[in-house]
Amino acid sequence: MPLYRYKAVNTSGDVAAGELDAANESEIVDRLRDQGLMPMQVVAAAGERVAAAQKAARRSWFAPRRVTRDHLLAFTRELATLLRAGLPLDRALEVLINLAGAPPVARLLQAVRDSVRGGKSLSQALDMHREVFSRFYVNIVRAGEAGGALGAVLTRLSETMERNKELRESVKSALIYPIILICVAVTSVMILLVFVVPQFQQTFAQAGKALPVPTQVVIFVGTGLRKYWWLLITVVVAGVWLFRRWLSRPAARFRWDQRLLRWPLIGDLTAKVEVARFARTLATLLGNGVTLLAGLSIVKETMTNTVLAQSLDGVTTRLREGKGFGRPLLETGLYPRLATQMILVGEESGRLEEMLNRVADVYDREVAMAVKRFLAVLEPALILGLAVLIGGIVFSILLGVMGMSELVV
Repeated sequence: MPLYRYKAVNTSGDVAAGELDAANESEIVDRLRDQGLMPMQVVAAAGERVAAAQKAARRSWFAPRRVTRDHLLAFTRELATLLRAGLPLDRALEVLINLAGAPPVARLLQAVRDSVRGGKSLSQALDMHREVFSRFYVNIVRAGEAGGALGAVLTRLSETMERNKELRESVKSALIYPIILICVAVTSVMILLVFVVPQFQQTFAQAGKALPVPTQVVIFVGTGLRKYWWLLITVVVAGVWLFRRWLSRPAARFRWDQRLLRWPLIGDLTAKVEVARFARTLATLLGNGVTLLAGLSIVKETMTNTVLAQSLDGVTTRLREGKGFGRPLLETGLYPRLATQMILVGEESGRLEEMLNRVADVYDREVAMAVKRFLAVLEPALILGLAVLIGGIVFSILLGVMGMSELVV
């Protein structure tokens, strides 16, 4: 049987480490729990060299310089586990500091622990680090403290974060192939224009015959790339910088997000991603005792599309006037009709939290389908575009060669 290394915590908060033989990780977890230990890390001993390499990488220049979303998810999950095992908060934080692999995480947890020991609640301590802990996160923790069920609330919060992560990763992973295809296309065209075309250019010049227009265009572009490549890089970098600077203006960002929602396929995908995140976040807030009005204010900060985020201002105003939540959301015309109808049903039946979770589940699946449809159109278009571009360059060169053949005849 394979050998596994583990780190676990006992009821006193002491960290125990060792090795055990087992068929799989689940068996190790069960055996540790039977011994009254709470497993925190279980890895195959064969993977120790990989783990050591990862640890060395964390100390390298490529190590994260800040607390990432993955760090935050791991912290939330592990803190929930320790609190539900009965450890006091300050002791649980001490354990997590000892287990932290990344220096930024250890420093953050030390600051949080010191604040807690200084008399602050966990939510107050986290609120001092808004660059890491969002308003949504802090309010969920505050609700858990008020209800006396911080461990259970953190468990639900970690589940919500996990689902949001899966949503992001599904979109990112789907875009990997098109990005690779675009990089291959750009590289292929650059090689043709910079290295292949010049070899024919000398031959054409020696022939002394007027070249066809397509051949002249290809030679002109290739010559420009060889002589002024630095200008092209400068223009691209400056263009990206100017675009990002333009987007930093609220009015410009609003107009851009407005156009984005109107684009075929991309607009539909954007709306569905936002609805899935919006519904799950609001359901989590409502499930932990946050009022609907306060929840909408918090959810607005988690949305990346400013058009959809600002639409919640009008919904909030109508809600304060007693017009309800589902109807004003429907009247914005920005949210998918299925989602707003489900929310209306949940509101009317008094099961809004449950229906919001269902909306999130539905649109998680809708996002996966929308990504597949988007790629079904994008991938053939990219391949066709690459074929046309490279074929056009080759055809232009052949036109010049054929012209030389006529001259020889």
